[in-house]
Amino acid sequence: MSTAPFTLGVIQQRVAVDAEATVAEAVDDIREAARRGAQVILLQELFNAPYFCKVTDAERFDLAEPIPGPIVERMQALARELALVIVVPIFEKRTAGVYHNSAAVIDADGSLVGVYRKMHIPDDPLYHEKYYFTPGEIYQHGETPTIQTGFRVFRTRYATLGVLICWDQWYPEAARITALMGAQILLYPTAIGWHPKEKDEWGKSQADAWRTIQRAHAIANGIYVAAANRVGHEPEPGTDGIDFFGHSFVADPFGRLIAEAGTEPTILIAECDPKLIEYTRRNWPFLRDRRIDAYGPILQRYIG
Repeated sequence: MSTAPFTLGVIQQRVAVDAEATVAEAVDDIREAARRGAQVILLQELFNAPYFCKVTDAERFDLAEPIPGPIVERMQALARELALVIVVPIFEKRTAGVYHNSAAVIDADGSLVGVYRKMHIPDDPLYHEKYYFTPGEIYQHGETPTIQTGFRVFRTRYATLGVLICWDQWYPEAARITALMGAQILLYPTAIGWHPKEKDEWGKSQADAWRTIQRAHAIANGIYVAAANRVGHEPEPGTDGIDFFGHSFVADPFGRLIAEAGTEPTILIAECDPKLIEYTRRNWPFLRDRRIDAYGPILQRYIG
């Protein structure tokens, strides 16, 4: 595992109805981030299309594509050209009738390191994800001991990445497991926003809660955390649509915000030094002091 500092680029983008225009803008932003020194690029959840889960519509399965497929292959060529690691979150068609909310991780030589498939699938007003997405499945990881988990880390040229997607970011278990697997940074591609009717009353509190839970993951695990969220109002006939609030950020292992966006399209650049992980964990030894012999009840849905 590399201990050299690495530079992260987080792309916060407004999504156009035209997929090609959106992808082309993302490519331009990736090139700009590379010019500014980025080595690892994080794109937002389902980056190449408007957030289509606001209604249930079987025709929207046509937005999915395989991994590898046209978009991932285009990003592989870009990664190879610019010597970048790129996290590419898309709607994945795995086979007929099995679709995932996924993120392909591409290494700096253009190779496909692997795919993370979103584990926690929400179902809320205008977020009908259970209709579209199959959760990531549990698989065997490691040899001695063998562990069953759907969480993954990706060892790339510049850093060991943990990738989790949007609704995953609210679960401390997901962050902890991915950190224990050796991630140096947790990357959260995101599509979170406000319902316009609720924005005045709840908007600030919702955004604060979203940042706070992820900063807590950074602190509790002594790890870097970054989130890339989309921005802008995305309409949907028959509804008020969603106002995606942006506020993409990068937090260090102390939970300090070292880069933060507002509500406009932005490219964040942040240097991450793995030596700070070591320093933090020596002084806040939360992993050392875990009572793993006492945590069996966490496997229960509820203890009453």
